[in-house]
Amino acid sequence: MKKLYKSTLYLSALAISASIFSACTNSNNTGSDTTSSVQRDSLIDYVARRLPIYEKVKLTTNINQLSVNDRKILPLLIQAAEIMDELYWKQAYPQRDSLLATVKDEKTRDFININYGPWDRLNNEKPFVAGVGAKPEGASFYPYGITKEEIEKSDLADKFGAYSVVQKDSTGKLSTVPYHVLFAAELQRASSLLKQAALIAEDAGLKKYLNLRADALVTDHFTASDYAWMDMKTNGLDIIIGPIENYEDKLFNARTSYEAYVLIKDKEWSKRLAKYVKMLPELQKNLPVAAKYKAETPGTDSELNAYDVVYYAGDCNAGSKTIAVNLPNDEKIQQEKGTRRSQLKNAMQAKFDKILVPISKELIDADQQKYIKFDAFFTNVMFHEVAHGLGIKKTITRKGFVREALKEQYSWLEEGKADVLGLYMVTGLLKKGELQGDIKDYYTTFMAGILRSVRFGVSEAHGKANMQCFNYFQEKGAFERTSKGTYKVNFDKFATAMNDLSAFIITLQGNGDKVAVEKAQKEKAIISAELQQDLDRLTRKNIPVDVIFEQGVDVLGVK
Repeated sequence: MKKLYKSTLYLSALAISASIFSACTNSNNTGSDTTSSVQRDSLIDYVARRLPIYEKVKLTTNINQLSVNDRKILPLLIQAAEIMDELYWKQAYPQRDSLLATVKDEKTRDFININYGPWDRLNNEKPFVAGVGAKPEGASFYPYGITKEEIEKSDLADKFGAYSVVQKDSTGKLSTVPYHVLFAAELQRASSLLKQAALIAEDAGLKKYLNLRADALVTDHFTASDYAWMDMKTNGLDIIIGPIENYEDKLFNARTSYEAYVLIKDKEWSKRLAKYVKMLPELQKNLPVAAKYKAETPGTDSELNAYDVVYYAGDCNAGSKTIAVNLPNDEKIQQEKGTRRSQLKNAMQAKFDKILVPISKELIDADQQKYIKFDAFFTNVMFHEVAHGLGIKKTITRKGFVREALKEQYSWLEEGKADVLGLYMVTGLLKKGELQGDIKDYYTTFMAGILRSVRFGVSEAHGKANMQCFNYFQEKGAFERTSKGTYKVNFDKFATAMNDLSAFIITLQGNGDKVAVEKAQKEKAIISAELQQDLDRLTRKNIPVDVIFEQGVDVLGVK
């Protein structure tokens, strides 16, 4: 079955590789050496323009805070994460080796590696290598060229499974293959590494989680390990690993991609954050939406923790880099126990210093630049993650969970909900005296954060969410674009727009109205020509769009 998957998945690989080869070498396929040379130069020129949008950052932390055993565990976790990176390549672009073999320019190879393929993830998935065509919406989760209708009409029991791929044999018959079968060898190696780490682990919670997660990788049964992960309280090390997010599946938003974060807990910061989770039920009751859309009670066993991240792999390392994580995604666990919101403090600080502050100096009104502060940025991001736990998980129209009802429209709307409800929570907690600071800091920094995130493009869930917020807030007069081409927040109207957009999104989710969500995306998740001109100014000023990491055992100084 594994062999069948490879043959169907690579069906177009030879044609694609041949086309890439003609575009990147002196092949006569284009008609002349001059033509292929022009194509080569065009590719090199594009990469030369795009590569500088990434700022290189070293992922380090003070490992002296770790015990001797934890320092022994760290390299094992990084090795397991590296395997997740290889698996993500197989999901996102299985033809990596054949593509890289045809590309001699080192910077182009670097750009391919950053994007996990030949599509520019921060430029609306634009293909930057000749011959590859548009990025398949279903990545490699589905047979090449298959339509949504074919999948929907099929009698596959696991047609929308999170941990399987759909295959088509030579007769056209569809079947599914579980990840743990498809990637058996790689997952067994990763599982063994986690087992080795568990043998050394001193913290009982970490030991239990590592063992259960090791078992989960080779069975695709993740529930027990998710519970164990939620139960960990005293660990210093952590690893988030496995097939988790479904952003890469743009066909149905169903199938998950492999990724890993290796984390070191900042226990002092985490202690400061712990109190906010207990406030979730009260915040839920006060949501600015009709009572039937806020009847659910959010779990209060959730945790807020701050970490230094020392390794990214796979999905979380592709395109825009994640700076906070809210897991597990299982709605049943969320309702019963809540989630863990992990703030990646060192990565967050890097984005603030290298990107958000320079953007603010260019695009935020001079009189309001004094309100751009890291504590506000950290808090806004933190409550974005907390806000995933608020609102509604099950539709009120008997369409099941919101995720199931909205399918490929779910992720971007959920990210939009978290953005605006996070700000709603900040506003409420400031009024109650549970947060310190000036509301102007939080609102202005939020505005700058939108201008940072929309540069990721609207092909990505967070980019769509930010553009919806930008356009909605602009219509409500929450900010104005001044004659100098800068943005100035109207603090009173900002709060009103926040409440109105919160109600709008939660209502869409609660109704499970996929058609209405599609309409909202087409109307609001777009970048206007005026805004694009402003974003282009940032590019001309050489302000990076995102970061890439120097990471690994050598950077950390562990063996």
